[in-house]
This record gives sequence, structure tokens and C-alpha cells, in this order.
Amino acid sequence: MSDANETSQAPKKPAGRRKFELDPALAAYKGVWVFIEHERGKVHTVSWELLGEGRKLADKLGVELAGVVLGTPGDMSRSFCAEAFRHGADLCYLMEDELLKDYRNEPFTKGLTDLVNRYQPEILLLGATTQGRDLAGSVATTLQTGLTADCTELAIDPENRSLAATRPTFGGSLLCTIVTLNYRPQMATVRPRVMAMPERDESRSGRIVEHPLGIVEASIITKVLEFIPDNLQDKPQLAFADIIVAGGRGLKKPENFHLIWELAKVLGAEVGATRPLVQDGWVEADRQVGQSGKTVRPKLYIAAGISGAVQHRVGMEASDVIIAINSDPNAPIFDFATYGIVGNAMTILPALTEAFRQHLATAKLAG
Repeated sequence: MSDANETSQAPKKPAGRRKFELDPALAAYKGVWVFIEHERGKVHTVSWELLGEGRKLADKLGVELAGVVLGTPGDMSRSFCAEAFRHGADLCYLMEDELLKDYRNEPFTKGLTDLVNRYQPEILLLGATTQGRDLAGSVATTLQTGLTADCTELAIDPENRSLAATRPTFGGSLLCTIVTLNYRPQMATVRPRVMAMPERDESRSGRIVEHPLGIVEASIITKVLEFIPDNLQDKPQLAFADIIVAGGRGLKKPENFHLIWELAKVLGAEVGATRPLVQDGWVEADRQVGQSGKTVRPKLYIAAGISGAVQHRVGMEASDVIIAINSDPNAPIFDFATYGIVGNAMTILPALTEAFRQHLATAKLAG
């Protein structure tokens, strides 16, 4: 007997993901901006690297890419704008004032936030340098927007046109992607040498939009008393090295690290190391490669006795060629190395050093 109250119903469809709708006031924000960092007449290379990445983001969004220059009146600031055009910018926002001669947080924060409030970019990128980190934090706080620091990858979420900023977390053991949905501009900082340098195009030009700073010296608390340049002549310059030879735990003991130095000397290379070796005092902190150390992009990276943990990987995986030496055939570094050598680093490193020494000597005689 059938139950009179029984009814037949089709199965319910899953609710699915609700489409995100941006507030109309925030939807008015358009364009990708890159802050052009400079000091004493020289632009930091991370600015050009960010213009290359910004160009990709702007093209995906169908918007303009802009450089932002804050400096003193004269040809120098305008030359920075011209160089920004050659590296991919469509236009440049220029703020010139004698108060912007040397970097100070107050006038630079005031200038950049005024520009953002007036022209409303949807994305603002800065270098994760000493200056960039200081300025980015202040600007994001003033604008009450989100800031993702030390990113290793930038992309556009096609579903909502938002910036998807990826950075290491939990001490570099994981990667997380952060999206700022309800605030504009979306801000991110990126370390030098993480992004590829774009090709310079001499034929490119663009328009300059000028805007006044609008403050006086008396309103600025900090004063520049003296400029003392850093003396980096005796410091490692891993971020700009073409060849790096790096060692890890697989070298077993500190005495074996001299094998890294010997190979580096023959190749004219810089010496790098993993975080555990720096923590144990094998080498100075300036030679640490990884999320909590230096980010590098050499033409050749030789990794000896390095397992390839995420914390180290994010600092060197953009190298043109990676040669990995490890006794464990299942070491993670072999998953992304260009060439892998399975074996004892203490045996392979001396053999490589001698082979390179003979090859270079022969090439010198022949040349």
C-alpha cells in the first residue's frame, strides 16, 4: 500500500560557490602601479623587475601599468619616468618636491597615499627592500587596506579580478596565497631577484601625470642630519651573483665546507648556505639563501648536500640552471633541479673543482 503523504522530489543541486561582487565604490579602482624606488640618483633594480611582473598583471586585467616616482624637481626624476616607460609602463605619476630628496617615512607616505586616493589604482607593488618595507607598511595602514609581504608569485584570480599574492609561511615550510577582496588598493611587496628582469625597449614612451606633495618641512618630525652610505665592498652580494655554490646539511661537518669555498674560487662564484648551517655558525648570515635569507637568481646554482626544503627552494628556484648533488635519490631538490648528481658531495665536489680548474686552464691557453 502506498503512503498518500509520500512525494517524489528531485535531488537538490549543491549550492556551489557564491560569486563575489566587489563594492561599486571599490570597482572604480583601476590600474596597476609600481613604486619606483631610488636613492642618490640610482633606481633599485627591483623596480624594473616589478614593472615586468606588473605588465603581465595589467595585461590580464586590461588596464594601464603605471610607475610612481617621488623625487626632487629636475631632470633626474623625469629620467626615472622615461626609464619606467622603457621597462613596460604606460604612464608615470610624478611628485617632485625638495622634501623628497632623501627618504623619510612621513613625506613619502603622505605623497603616495595622496596619489592613491586621487587616482585610485587597484594594485600597488613595492620592492621588499629596507625602504620598500617601511613605506609599504605605513601606506597600507594609512589607507586601511591589505598588504601581502615578501611575495614569491603574483597572479590574477580570474573569477573576481583580484590579486592572488603567494608567499611562504610557517617558517617557509608552506606556501599560502592571499587575496584582498574587500579593500583597495591591493598591496604587495616582492624581494629583489624574485621576478625576471623585463627586456628594455628604447622605443617605448608614455605620459607623465604630475601631482604636488602639499606639505611643508615644519610639519615633518624627522630630519636628515647626515647621509652615511653602507660600505658593502667586503660583504657577500649573493642577490646579484651569476654563479653561486651553496652547501647544506649533507656536508656533515663544518670542516667539509671548505669544499664549497674551493669550487667557488675556481668558478669565480659567490658562496651560499642553508639556514641550519648559518644557525650552527658554519658561515655568516649574509650567505643564507632562502625565505629568511637572500633570494637569488644566478645563471648557475650548484647545491651540494641540500635537500630542497620549501624554505630554501623559494630563495633559489628561479636560477637559470640548478645542479643538485645529494646522496639521497629521493631528495626533493631533484624534483626541480636542471641536473642531478646522486652521490657523496665530499667526493663529487673535489672532482668537480679539479675538472673545472683543468677546463678553464685549457680554455685560457686556447684563447
